[in-house]
Amino acid sequence: MRNYGLYIGGEFVRADTGPTFGSLNPYTGEIWANLREATTEEVNMAVDAASVAQKKWWATNGAARAEILNHIATVITENAAEMAIFESTDNGKIIRETRSQMLFAARLFRFYAGYADKLYGMTIPMDQTTMLDYTVREPYGVVGLITAWNSPITLLCNKLPAALAAGNCVVVKPSEHASVSTLELCNLFQKAGLPEGVVNVVTGGGNAGSAMVEHPGISKISFTGSAGVGRKIAAKAGENLKPVSLELGGKSPNIIFDDANLEAATAGALAGIFAATGQTCVAGSRLLVQRGVYDEIVSRLAQRAGQIRLGNPLDEASEMGTAANRPQFDRIMESIEGAKNDGARLVAGGTPGSGKGLDGGLFIQPTIFSDVTNEMHVAQNEIFGPVLSILPFDTEEEALQIANDIPYGLASGLWTSDISRAMRAIPQLKTGVVWVNTYRVVAAQAPFGGMKESGYGRERGEQGLLEFSTIKNVMIDYSGEIKDPFSIKN
Repeated sequence: MRNYGLYIGGEFVRADTGPTFGSLNPYTGEIWANLREATTEEVNMAVDAASVAQKKWWATNGAARAEILNHIATVITENAAEMAIFESTDNGKIIRETRSQMLFAARLFRFYAGYADKLYGMTIPMDQTTMLDYTVREPYGVVGLITAWNSPITLLCNKLPAALAAGNCVVVKPSEHASVSTLELCNLFQKAGLPEGVVNVVTGGGNAGSAMVEHPGISKISFTGSAGVGRKIAAKAGENLKPVSLELGGKSPNIIFDDANLEAATAGALAGIFAATGQTCVAGSRLLVQRGVYDEIVSRLAQRAGQIRLGNPLDEASEMGTAANRPQFDRIMESIEGAKNDGARLVAGGTPGSGKGLDGGLFIQPTIFSDVTNEMHVAQNEIFGPVLSILPFDTEEEALQIANDIPYGLASGLWTSDISRAMRAIPQLKTGVVWVNTYRVVAAQAPFGGMKESGYGRERGEQGLLEFSTIKNVMIDYSGEIKDPFSIKN
């Protein structure tokens, strides 16, 4: 059994005192780590530590911050294999993906290290020749980062290196369902020489998160999670006029036209929903297929879904791991039963995984429903699991209407050999990300975020950096004139 304290002021504290909670290994069904439930007092301690550190961190020039961020990237790369084991053990995601995600985290640190000394302002030409006006970018100060359980390190590093490059210090609250990898990352921060207090981690449930959101010392919140919790955070932050970035859920349409490369589209559809056990906000859980190729796509997907290898997340041969926790497993199974009752046709899966090596874990067979209509619950609501709804369409116009007829707007996919069709469709899709003839591809340089109930704000890319800085305008009058105090000069 592993025991973890909170990470405050550059050290682990209070592992053996105060309330604790267990972290479940969803493959074995056993508690494998004990963690601290942070109190409001301890959240206050973390904010205080970050506030003290921030003055020195912002005073550190950008080149020096960049050197530290690059060193962190190196240390993450060196420890990627071990970090992947921690994360796969904690949330049931296959090791092939978590190891890749650790390397992507390192890439994000290197990307934002390159920006740390390039937070440019601008000079603004004025009507008065004896006035100098310019802008500078400054950090918010202390920012709160709240992350989800499905990809803890990736979701954290979508935010953290950008916040640090911009000169902020942070308090992190990972999901109570998967906190271990975030705490282990703090060990790597120590190895890399990150100054104490620049990053602090408090673990626990909603009480710790609420204490962060409400704390007057935290100047901005960046949250990844469900739309329901996002609304509560936005409302509470709004009471204190605190800016918020929200990366929320999705119900992403993945559209296959009849002129698509069907082999590539089939692979893309599988990747969109069954990679990461469907537990990803960009999951292509709504597959819209033009009627001329509908039956063939359904048949291809059903056949391939039946061949997906479920197994130990730490086994390199496994293609799909477990649901991340028991509540999520139960929600997915309830959604499957609901789709059956609504009249969707089950063509693959629909049951818990069973058999050798599976019986102790929270496995769910890759599940596909055809003959889904857009008003069904399974077509409209985020399930966050390996459940695919396939909807037919006839025309391009109908496909776009169905695609947009959901509350979410995070991602979408298009599969077509007609570039003109793709270019017509892209501006009509109400999503923050559009993939064409690919799906679920990420890049450090490319901004990511949603529309509608998928949230607002952007992560990654240059825009992700700007989310963690604010603009100050400076105006200097060097004319030497004595002005009329009751007349505004414009």
